[in-house]
Amino acid sequence: MTGHDRQWELNRLNFEGRWCGTSRWYERNTAGVLDLITPTAVIESTCYSISFSDPDTGLWDGSGLRFAPDGRRRLPLCRATYNSGGQCWQFRAAGGQSSLMVDEKQPRFGHELNLFCGRSRSMLVLLYAPLAPAPAGGPLWRLQSLGVVPFRCTLAPEPDPPRPAASDWRALLAEVEGWPGELERLEPRHWPSTDPQPQPCAPFRSRQFSGNDLCAGFADGLVCSLPETLPARAFALQVGCRLDGGHFNQVSLHYGSQQQLTAWELRRFQSP
Repeated sequence: MTGHDRQWELNRLNFEGRWCGTSRWYERNTAGVLDLITPTAVIESTCYSISFSDPDTGLWDGSGLRFAPDGRRRLPLCRATYNSGGQCWQFRAAGGQSSLMVDEKQPRFGHELNLFCGRSRSMLVLLYAPLAPAPAGGPLWRLQSLGVVPFRCTLAPEPDPPRPAASDWRALLAEVEGWPGELERLEPRHWPSTDPQPQPCAPFRSRQFSGNDLCAGFADGLVCSLPETLPARAFALQVGCRLDGGHFNQVSLHYGSQQQLTAWELRRFQSP
């Protein structure tokens, strides 16, 4: 099996299902203020149906979408063409897609991150946009929209138990302080043919997770630490999820000094 094939198989393993939930979007208003407490839009019927007719072919069918015409979109899925741009990434029970670099030729710098537990899927979408008009010296990128969806697979034989919201992100991070963990790492376009062997990592430290200037918590135990405005140097986006009482997973997106993605890192922390 090639690395490409393994990423395709993990994509199927993670995402196949009929995922439904209420999406909440937090967007910057005309005064330039981004309120991460009160959503700008709430869509109660968001549904992503992802099915595969055979090992090489599938269909993504979405409804209740924020930015699609009439709120709907259908996309074919194919092993041969999957991830041709290298933006998709998959671990076991975590996956999504990321802009590979900050590119002023593109209208946005965007990310979708999903963390899975059983048949629950906690999704966070981040959309950065350049300021208009651009300041002297070039575009300044600022977080424009953030979307959260606590998905549940309606095809599951039994519903997963509910998880508490993480509105008090400081309290949630304090609860997992010092938990031991393991690390898996992926680099863009370097896809291993087998899952990376987890390596021991330093215990969880809330101070390191929350090192950016914008931190927030949402439904499903989702928390994030983000730069509100992208710096002209190396930076990292941090997203975590309290999967249950004894597990906390953290996804880190690392960008180097040239604002290019260098690695996705998944840390799995477990209560001692």
